[in-house]
Amino acid sequence: MDSPKQEDHYVTSITEDHETTCWGCGLRLIIAPYAPVFKCGWCGAITNNNARKKENKYYWWRRLRDRCFVIILLLFMLFIIGSGVWAIYPIVFSMSFFCGVFHLTVTCILSISTLSTYVLAAFRSPGAPPLIAWGSYPAVGRGGLADYNFCHVCSKPKPPSTHHCSSCGMCVMNMDHHCPFIGNCVGAGNHRSFILFLISAVTSTFYVSIVSSYVAYHIWPPLRHIPTTVLTRSTIFAVLKESAIPFLISVESLPIRGFVLIYLFFASVSVEIGLAVLLWQQLCYIYEGKTYLSHLSSSSNGNDEVEEKDCQNLVRFFGCPYSATRCVLSFWNSKKRHKK
Repeated sequence: MDSPKQEDHYVTSITEDHETTCWGCGLRLIIAPYAPVFKCGWCGAITNNNARKKENKYYWWRRLRDRCFVIILLLFMLFIIGSGVWAIYPIVFSMSFFCGVFHLTVTCILSISTLSTYVLAAFRSPGAPPLIAWGSYPAVGRGGLADYNFCHVCSKPKPPSTHHCSSCGMCVMNMDHHCPFIGNCVGAGNHRSFILFLISAVTSTFYVSIVSSYVAYHIWPPLRHIPTTVLTRSTIFAVLKESAIPFLISVESLPIRGFVLIYLFFASVSVEIGLAVLLWQQLCYIYEGKTYLSHLSSSSNGNDEVEEKDCQNLVRFFGCPYSATRCVLSFWNSKKRHKK
């Protein structure tokens, strides 16, 4: 028989703890009052009693805004492609028929790949969480909802590394970020299409900048008189006198095709720089086995434990065939052994 002191301690501990229900399996749990966030010992679901249900009041407006922006960008890309073909290829074909056919084929390939990957990244689902049984003890087995959270906006389970996007109005698996340029989230469902779009867009803009400058060099006489020697003080004055000033004067009599070439060159270079920086950042995160949001969360929490940095992460991400994957990984591992 317990002593009175033990009974008093037992009653006090019972009154300090309180009873709650796990959202995952529906079992009743007794937790301490100072533990608003707890993990169920049966199903593994994480419950946050402090979380409040949020409403997406402006979800439809954000979705409409993103879709309108996507349509504007698609029209802009079609305008760039059409104006480039109109301004460049008559001159290229006048130089050489074979050269014109070659460049026109390259333009068709790059245009189709850029537009198709953009459409896939913009209109494909970023990766909705799969439907899973929850809420009742018989339906949820032991560890069936391990590390799952509950989304109070969607009112359904949220797997690990899944975030709710207020602009898309849905939970996204392996969410990287919400990109306004594609009007969609970048997640498990369209991350590969987004990276392929960046690669295709950087290649296309680089190609446009080279071809437009090459054509401008052939149709603009002042550009052909710029000296290629080492610049000194005397050569700089010579360039300003013999090339730069006639170049600026010739702008007045420049046809519309020349202005289009100038616009194509500067627009392609500026877009190329921005997309190349974004592509490099994305490839670095993939190489580290992370996403942008997981990188931010690990940095804010001071957690430096990172998955192994290896080319295997890149190979797995792009889903290369088994034979190619084996060759790449064997070459990479042999290179590592030689370095050691």
